[in-house]
Amino acid sequence: MSSKIRIGTRDSELATWQAKQVQSKLKEFGFEAELFFVKSEGDLDLTTPLTEMGGKGVFTKALDDALLENRIDIAVHSFKDLPTENPLPLTVSAVMEREDPRDALVAPKGVDFLEDESSKAIIATSSNRRKAQWLHRYPNHEITNIRGNVNTRLRKVNENGWNGAIFAAAGLKRIGLDNNISVYLDWMVPAPAQGAMAVMIREEDQKMLEITSQLNHKETAICTGIERELLNEMEAGCSAPVGAFAEIVDGDVHLSAIALKIDGSLQYDIEVSAPVHTAKGLGREAGRKLLDMGASEIVADLRS
Repeated sequence: MSSKIRIGTRDSELATWQAKQVQSKLKEFGFEAELFFVKSEGDLDLTTPLTEMGGKGVFTKALDDALLENRIDIAVHSFKDLPTENPLPLTVSAVMEREDPRDALVAPKGVDFLEDESSKAIIATSSNRRKAQWLHRYPNHEITNIRGNVNTRLRKVNENGWNGAIFAAAGLKRIGLDNNISVYLDWMVPAPAQGAMAVMIREEDQKMLEITSQLNHKETAICTGIERELLNEMEAGCSAPVGAFAEIVDGDVHLSAIALKIDGSLQYDIEVSAPVHTAKGLGREAGRKLLDMGASEIVADLRS
């Protein structure tokens, strides 16, 4: 290892902000670090829908390669972008404290159209989960694909005359762009681990494990772990129309989850809870229940 810890990150404003947060936290613990920028396939191709590119994994492969080739010591990811199955000798060593997990609507011309049941609004998102939940609530609306980093998508929604675009509130807040938020979508179940950052290292790197484990936020790690358990149990993948959100209240973990057909015509949802000390496996339990309710057909359709 070089004298400074090498932090790998994508080069968008949001990804850089996240990596600098890790750099700052490491400095608090007495470790100097420097940033190394890596371009992912998802950053280079801004037109192909994510679902046609293999899902969110297109954002992580380049950083995986940099870790495996020892060009960096740690990689910083938006946790929701990481596949729940990772056959590589890499591991998440820390999950940092979660920002606002909600989705939010950016609507340059206002949100009055949401009150008009007959409106034919156009909403932009590349997420099947957001698309399905939006169409379930607003079946008259049209969904259009949108790609690019936060800044690019903000520009596109203003230039294209769409009624709105859906963003993760956390991303807008982290880089000081939350003034663009028109309304928080409290009714929309977020993606598993949305709003959380993950630090990934090589499995055999005990030194990095000792250092970066100090960054771990226990409550966030528990909740996001349960959410990702559900996704893994359903074998649905990051791009599936599945949402899950867990929170700890008075010593209990409460999990809300949802699975939908992409066109929003069919929806299954569930709420379960358990004491924190027995909550491991809660996500798997909820995932199995959703599959038994009928969500297995939704997952099968995604694979066909």
